[in-house]
Amino acid sequence: MNFPPIRASVRAAIVAAAVAASPAPLSAQNNNDKSVKIGAIVDMTGVYSRHGGPGVVEAVKMAVEDFGGKVNGQPIEVVSADYQNKVDVTSGIARRWFDTEGVDMVVESTDSASALALFRLGEERKRVIIGAGSATTGLTNAGCMPYGIHYVYDTYALATGTGSAIVKEGGKSWFFITADYAFGHALEADTSRVVLANGGKVLGSVRAPLSSTDFSSYLLQAQSSKAQVIGLANAGGDFVNSVKQASEFGITQGGQSLAAMLVFINDIKALGLPVAQGLKFTDGYYWDRNDESRAFAKKYYARMKAQPSMVQAGAYSATMHYLKGVQAIGSDDAQKVTDWMKANHINDFFAKDGVIRADGRMVHDMYLVEAKKPEESKNEWDLMKVLRTIPGDEVFQPLDKSTCKLVKKG
Repeated sequence: MNFPPIRASVRAAIVAAAVAASPAPLSAQNNNDKSVKIGAIVDMTGVYSRHGGPGVVEAVKMAVEDFGGKVNGQPIEVVSADYQNKVDVTSGIARRWFDTEGVDMVVESTDSASALALFRLGEERKRVIIGAGSATTGLTNAGCMPYGIHYVYDTYALATGTGSAIVKEGGKSWFFITADYAFGHALEADTSRVVLANGGKVLGSVRAPLSSTDFSSYLLQAQSSKAQVIGLANAGGDFVNSVKQASEFGITQGGQSLAAMLVFINDIKALGLPVAQGLKFTDGYYWDRNDESRAFAKKYYARMKAQPSMVQAGAYSATMHYLKGVQAIGSDDAQKVTDWMKANHINDFFAKDGVIRADGRMVHDMYLVEAKKPEESKNEWDLMKVLRTIPGDEVFQPLDKSTCKLVKKG
């Protein structure tokens, strides 16, 4: 039987319909590029560079290499930038990445104010943002967004783990030396809440600018308060400087104790055990905790000649979980990938049965640790001991207390 010839217009319509019906390649479903691109935005040389910085960039690259370098047939690219601890620099880099360079996901490290700005941009541009180093609970409360994940730790967990332990040991009166920006304010507020809830009291606080080198006036105010505990609501180089100067002033010898509210293994290494010994703090990862953590640490050490902080370890874990999501759904669509990441637990060297909640909080166990005495250490990175595992559902803010717009109430 002979059929009449198909008109050109009909033929074009059939071809168009066939193309529309066929599955779109991964690159066409988000940024019209030919790769999955991950951006690591970090503090390369500043106060937070030891526990974030180049180590986070390397951890992300390690995850990409271990994943195989490709996902669904597309190459995985990693770009990085130094945000210089400045929100405007962070926002400018992120806009360029999203608008002209096709970045699909950003891992950030160590600045809460910049992380909040990234979350706002991520929501506008529909990009996945993973907070690996920032601490403010604002990321899972008022600042939450559909594609935002807070992965490693936050001020609520730090306050719950460390603050409650110190108060229960008898440290009832507190004075805070606080980093004067979003992270420090949140950490002081969350720790004050824990101190008061456990029957303690807060005698006062003083705020120090980021990257301060001289803490003498702040330490003298804390000393004159007669508080039993001086809470250090700071981190990185600021924390190291304040502890060193407190030792020089003889503050602990005078009977007051220091509460280390956010500490990384790199800080203990910088301080040295003669100064750091006895400091108790809450951590999300320790390299010498079990065989899995040691295996990751061995690979990381071979590249960086240092043991990873919880931020660096968390950045690797978060990148792997993201890539598994992209692979599973065959797309780098932000909403679909985030939905997959929330629906599937994290089980690796960093977390066991970790789960990402509706508000973006990744809930996992944390650890109360203590810096070893010099005579207890067997090698240069044998710096801490785990005192207690704190279950994730105990240490992080309960979901029903979240003010995140994505959390259904009632």
